[in-house]
Amino acid sequence: MRWVLDTNVVESALLWSGTAKRLIMLARLEGVRLFSSMALLAELSDVLSRRKFENKIAASLLSVDEIVALYAEFVFVVRPRVMPRIASDPDDDIVIGTALAASAELVVTGDRALLSVGEYERVRIVSVAEALRSVGGFIDRE
Repeated sequence: MRWVLDTNVVESALLWSGTAKRLIMLARLEGVRLFSSMALLAELSDVLSRRKFENKIAASLLSVDEIVALYAEFVFVVRPRVMPRIASDPDDDIVIGTALAASAELVVTGDRALLSVGEYERVRIVSVAEALRSVGGFIDRE
């Protein structure tokens, strides 16, 4: 299986324990290949640099750059396919373009606008919970 994780899923997995972290761990165990792009890695760096995450980043004892570099080592980086305007947010088109370039089956996101696209050129856009179910994971009530 080949997946692209939207930045909101990666940020959640890196900073908190919960379903997003469980998804990444289970994906690794099940041999899911994760893909990203330089644009998504740059967005992750920008998001993690926000003041609201300062304490979480400090507690990790790593810099934002180190965290992003560790994630980048864990994923295959592709150049996103140029997309027509599909999603309401142009940043979401980069996620879809990354998935198309990676020949991914799933985009995993918590973004409602991106979830509303549903599917594009055989790439399904699903929630973390749905992705967990696709690899046989379970969801705790947290």
